[in-house]
Amino acid sequence: MTGGIIYTAKAVHTLNPSRPSSRAVAVRDGRVLAVGTVDECSRWGIERVDTRFERDVIVPGFVEAHSHLMEGQWGQVPYVGRFDRTMPDGTIAPGVASIAEFLERLRGLLANKHDVPYFVASGFDPIYFDGERLNRHHLDSVSSTTPIFIFHASGHLATVNSAFLNKYNIGAGHPTPGVGFGHDGEPDGELRETAALALAKDEFMHLGKVFSSEQCITDFGHAARLAGVTTATDLASSFLFRPEHASVVANIVNMAAYPIRLACAPLMRSQGKSIDEQLDALKTSRLHESDKFKIPVVKMMLDGSIQGFTAMISWPGYITGEGHGFLLQTPEETFDMVTRLTAARIGVHCHCNGDVASELFIDAVEHALGNHAWLDHRHTITHAQTITHAQLRRARNLGIGCNFFSNHLWFWGDQHHDITLGSDRASQMNPAASAARLGIPFTLHSDASVTPIGQLHTMWAAINRQTVSGRTLGENEAISPAIALQATTLGAAYLLHLDHLIGSLETGKFADMTVLADDPLKVDPNDIRNIEVRDTIVGGAVTSENI
Repeated sequence: MTGGIIYTAKAVHTLNPSRPSSRAVAVRDGRVLAVGTVDECSRWGIERVDTRFERDVIVPGFVEAHSHLMEGQWGQVPYVGRFDRTMPDGTIAPGVASIAEFLERLRGLLANKHDVPYFVASGFDPIYFDGERLNRHHLDSVSSTTPIFIFHASGHLATVNSAFLNKYNIGAGHPTPGVGFGHDGEPDGELRETAALALAKDEFMHLGKVFSSEQCITDFGHAARLAGVTTATDLASSFLFRPEHASVVANIVNMAAYPIRLACAPLMRSQGKSIDEQLDALKTSRLHESDKFKIPVVKMMLDGSIQGFTAMISWPGYITGEGHGFLLQTPEETFDMVTRLTAARIGVHCHCNGDVASELFIDAVEHALGNHAWLDHRHTITHAQTITHAQLRRARNLGIGCNFFSNHLWFWGDQHHDITLGSDRASQMNPAASAARLGIPFTLHSDASVTPIGQLHTMWAAINRQTVSGRTLGENEAISPAIALQATTLGAAYLLHLDHLIGSLETGKFADMTVLADDPLKVDPNDIRNIEVRDTIVGGAVTSENI
């Protein structure tokens, strides 16, 4: 055998416990051939040694197990969020620091669009701002004629103006769940969760076209590459209701220049098509799988957003008196769906922000396993933000994994401490250290576009648990850099049923690597999120060479 290449580095962290570190990685045919010294690697007949990363650190390619293609939307949808945001082309979009600044941003965006049928922007969240919560009257000050639809950062809510409400005849007493009302009984302009958001037919159709466009899919790949991610997910793909979309996405991802692998989790729904029809659509979608495009698991959703007050929280609920949230499907539908998927040996990643939702999913998995034994199901509670310690113990006993939304500790930690949950429950959020102590398999995620894609930041958040105001939120749930690195590489790959292909640098696996300017296991833990991503390698090829 001839050919191949050897990459050298200051340090290589393999995440292979039998040989955790080295100085060189040999690659052939897109896979890891050997790990060790240059001499050891060259014994395979490889003469080409690439030393461009000899002063850098190589880790297994970061695996993001909960993101969405809509992270690529920012080239087509105006960003109006609280924090500065890196765009797919590497430029920075400034955040907005107040309601007044937000409204002024909207006026500027609409200044030359007086004749548009509607206006859509994304990334906003009213919970950051003091005073009256954003409502239709605020947006009416921007335009009384153009329907405005502001999609919240969580993806679970939106705020609209009176022109929008009039367009869709949404008035007092409107029966759709999730339509917000003010003290006067009139709609306040807030739409919460799927049923209410679906009222925005034109605006949601516009967003759907953006999210499924070639530009969005392409920009998503570039954003992931810039952050050092080599395998990302689209954790709520529409393939079961739009089977043709699987072919579109696969064709783009399979292009040689596309810089990442993509693992898609089609969204299973309790409304619309039957479970049998959705399972048939899943089989059809999987016909498009390749080395770069996988459909390893499916997605379910049980509740909403904590900062949107729609996550299902047990007693005593939210400290603002906003109630306890609500479920997005019934317990009976959940039990039936999880049982059918378990019987078919299909892994489930289930959105559970609130502890009530986590309890329901754990109950459903226990019921399913009682009827259909499957020792290696790897069903996963995704977010698991308010999961209790009793629930963690049950999850361990049932083989359920957790995908923690550690970024929430930074982006919304202060709001959870002060507004939604209170100090004690907020300090227990995303309990990665407890999961590690219990031996529960887990990973960390960004939920991009809810927060920017980037595993260095999710690691930093789980290690430091720092909020924007500087408080440490739950120091006893902080994890070490080594555990965080494992969680964002091999841990994520395991929960996606892909750890035989990615997640560590071992002979036979895909040669996917992230090249860092500094060692995340040696720098000050507070500096991890600032480590420069020098490049990524996917299938043995340096991705920057294809741009």
